[in-house]
Amino acid sequence: MGSFPMASAASIDMRPGSDWNPSLYMKFMAERTRAAGDLLARVPLASARLVHDLGCGPGNSSELLTRRFPEAELIGVDTSEAMLAHARLRAPEARFFRRDIAGWTPETPPDLIFCNAALHFLPDHHKLVPRLAAFLAPGGVFAAQMPSTANESSHALMRMVAAEGPWSSRLVPVAKTQPLIAAIDDYYEWLQPLASAVELWMTTYVYLFDSADDVADFFAGSALQPFLERLSDDERCAFMSRYREGLREAYPAQSDGKVLLPYPRLFMVAVRR
Repeated sequence: MGSFPMASAASIDMRPGSDWNPSLYMKFMAERTRAAGDLLARVPLASARLVHDLGCGPGNSSELLTRRFPEAELIGVDTSEAMLAHARLRAPEARFFRRDIAGWTPETPPDLIFCNAALHFLPDHHKLVPRLAAFLAPGGVFAAQMPSTANESSHALMRMVAAEGPWSSRLVPVAKTQPLIAAIDDYYEWLQPLASAVELWMTTYVYLFDSADDVADFFAGSALQPFLERLSDDERCAFMSRYREGLREAYPAQSDGKVLLPYPRLFMVAVRR
């Protein structure tokens, strides 16, 4: 766990049509990378020739993968050109392309498909997850982790602010279409027909922040993106102001002034038959 200086609302560059903000995302790099490392530690491969990092973001997961499999060809994909620019600097030995995971198809069956905090932005997991796993070479590994936060106060508050503001006509449909991850046994049923082994687990991390405002910045760099990108500059500031106020009530400060954010994540690792 770690604490970080708070970013001002003006630093959250998520205007309508804007790209993701790598600087804001990487402000909480320790929290975001820890789960990727925990996932990678459970990948049962001694070596790999071809690795795909789907939803690679600014390259924090790609860097871990190049260290674990230095001889592998690593290909990272993401929809954000800003994120990919950072990834190319962070893991220069890898190749990166702008692609949507929903329509992604590898040219050659990979030994590892790695998805760190990316699949929860996509719908239809009953189709998506087995489709991705089916691309693997025999003995290859599908490894993914996703936040399981739909019932957390932080995300309930996102939906509430979206519904109660002057932007509701634009944001309520976004809230309704936000993909919810499935039950853990669903992922087992989708993967087991393709796999010789399936491992699933849940971990609730507890992140330590200096204030509830830091919690807002943490989500502004990720989960709030689909809401904020549809707002004007003034609306974005107003949305974040309401969200920050709600977070201060939902996550009261501890005796030392710090704020604790419980953050559950779902992990899965499947070995292709």
